[in-house]
Amino acid sequence: MAAGSGGRFGLLGRRLGHSWSPTIHAALGLPSYELFEREPEELDDFLLLGGWQGLNVTIPYKRRAFELADEATPEARRLGVANTLVRRGGRILAHNTDLAGFAWMLRRFCLERLGGEPEGIIGGREALVLGSGGASQAVQAALADAGAKAVVVSRTGEERYDGLAGRHPDAALVVNATPVGMYPDCPASPLNGGELGRMPGLRGVLDVVYNPLRTGICLAAERLGLPCATGLPMLVGQALRSSELFQGRPIDEGLARAVEGEVMRASANVCLIGMPGAGKTTAGRALARLLERPFVDLDDALRIELGMSAAELISLRGEEAFREEETKVARSYGRRSGLVIACGGGIVTREQNYGLLHQNASIVLLERPLDQLSSAGRPLSGARGVEALARERDPLYRQWADLSIRCTGSAAGDARLVARLLGLLPPTAP
Repeated sequence: MAAGSGGRFGLLGRRLGHSWSPTIHAALGLPSYELFEREPEELDDFLLLGGWQGLNVTIPYKRRAFELADEATPEARRLGVANTLVRRGGRILAHNTDLAGFAWMLRRFCLERLGGEPEGIIGGREALVLGSGGASQAVQAALADAGAKAVVVSRTGEERYDGLAGRHPDAALVVNATPVGMYPDCPASPLNGGELGRMPGLRGVLDVVYNPLRTGICLAAERLGLPCATGLPMLVGQALRSSELFQGRPIDEGLARAVEGEVMRASANVCLIGMPGAGKTTAGRALARLLERPFVDLDDALRIELGMSAAELISLRGEEAFREEETKVARSYGRRSGLVIACGGGIVTREQNYGLLHQNASIVLLERPLDQLSSAGRPLSGARGVEALARERDPLYRQWADLSIRCTGSAAGDARLVARLLGLLPPTAP
């Protein structure tokens, strides 16, 4: 059934508040795409009697969707689960486009990050697949098609997480096919960096989770210098194939790549770091207005949460208590999407804050000459001196920053420079 002919299309799942699927399908040519949240007891009636024409299906309903279908494609039969359903002549046809989506992601990752076709990179080698659910089935199939030896790791199977590196030190790839680390429970990881670091043959890490943009396991891989990618390419790739089925026409893969880039830019946060008094708040507000995004000042968020300012909290309970509360606020806002965030000057003094912010953000260092920084109303700057704080923090700022800019002399100028360098302005913007 072609788009625009009156059918209902959408995504079926239990909890869908984090989904980018409506945005992606609209960009692919299907503007009337809905989210259908249903509880397990509602599932069968909705699938059999609901007035839908085409559905994407996500956890935990992929297996039941396959079981209730009248027909199934070879891909769906191979995996025993369906992520796409289409009504044709009153009958339900089950598809699985996750296989095509992950294969697309895998090939791009190998070509662009590892320098060769998947068969040349992982062919004949072990690939560890974390999890045994519906997404895992698609991952295993795509890996097998590339010639890899998929080893499934789960909490209950023969292969367990404990001691994994010791059993498979030469594994070429690790793929997280579990929901561990998915928003809002991020940046958790099913496998710690210590295990990854004990696999000398490891070439890269993939995660089918797409929200946050950098999952916990990918943050661990980054720290080890390992190429990694999360599941946005898979999401867009499977949506491309699903949308072709819904619309009854082929869609150019170039459009899918453009959609992926737009989703990435729209969902990524911008975090401003730098010395106290560098102008992070004023530049952040200007950037938020320019990009039409929500703005969050973490010090203001902390004040609203606790009913006292950072200076008052430090005076009353000490700096360590303040840092604890600051981390809680960073965790809360760092896992969200599409924000401009101004951080306190000392956010970098806690290593764990980096992952909380970097999971969804480009981190921008705003640099201003020390003689232009004021310590008024800033207890740590006043107590220790601006120069001493700068010596302590400057190496951390530079280690954290994806981008550094020198202040232009105005908040609006700083905002426009950040937006331009991050590629967030429309091509026609002056």
